[in-house]
Amino acid sequence: MGRTDSESVTEMFRLHQVVRIENLATFNEKQKENAIGIIGFRCDEGVRRNKGRTGAYYAPDAIRKSLSSLPYNFHSDIKLFDFGNVSCDDGNLEEAQKELGEAIKKILDLNIFPLIIGGGHEVAYGHFLGHKKYKKDIENIGIINFDAHFDMRSYDETTSSGTMFKQIADEFVAANKTFRYLCVGIQKSGNTKYLFETAERYGCEYIREDEISLLHLDKVSKKIDEFIAKSDTIMLTLCSDVFCSSDAPGVSAPQPFGLDPKIVKYFLKDIVKHKKVLSFDIAEINPTLDESGLTVKLAATMLYEIIDSLA
Repeated sequence: MGRTDSESVTEMFRLHQVVRIENLATFNEKQKENAIGIIGFRCDEGVRRNKGRTGAYYAPDAIRKSLSSLPYNFHSDIKLFDFGNVSCDDGNLEEAQKELGEAIKKILDLNIFPLIIGGGHEVAYGHFLGHKKYKKDIENIGIINFDAHFDMRSYDETTSSGTMFKQIADEFVAANKTFRYLCVGIQKSGNTKYLFETAERYGCEYIREDEISLLHLDKVSKKIDEFIAKSDTIMLTLCSDVFCSSDAPGVSAPQPFGLDPKIVKYFLKDIVKHKKVLSFDIAEINPTLDESGLTVKLAATMLYEIIDSLA
């Protein structure tokens, strides 16, 4: 429950007054108009396996709390549903990702846009499973990832929050399909030479952090638009360590030279206006490491801006 300014004047409502809390297992109302379905992924098992700083498990509920008091003030009416959380409580990351994928497919089948709140960035693999199940194929799925890291580490020993896009890439290769992956915000100091070579070997596209500034927005937007044009559908994902650590201290791997949130907001709002974008996830917010709730509030506000663009 968030702040309430009025119980009756709809123009004064906040998000918690309009969101419908539903059990996805029994919910079967296919939507005919604009609708968003929030689902949390309470998990940091992937971060633990990746030897990162755990605590992202608590992010979905913390971000919901921050989001709940923001005003219901969008360009047009949009239905909001909250389908609760998928939780990884027993260390079985793969099963939790599978469960998340099933949930995302159902949300998409109901003509609802999934807004997925991680959790560690291992949420992205479950997100992909849902996208793939909904499309019934991986033909020409494009993945846009805002991230300081490629997350294409080897998973010979175990999967983690650093392996998802290598896992996905190998599925494309096995299906004899082209892996379409654009990573925005890559940091040279955050990726080994091997990871750059791996990304290039799989044909990944990327835009480095030092190529992005207010003076080059049009150039970056053009590259993103060209990527979208060549894809049938888009899966959009955001790892919060793409932000500058002064704006997002509560992440597993803070980045002193990360991106300005205003620039990321500009790109995200523009991207989700494309009808090809089917779903969005935000990951790697760690409330246990947050300073004054800055990162949680940033994540909530970023989700608010996504809702605003979808409306």
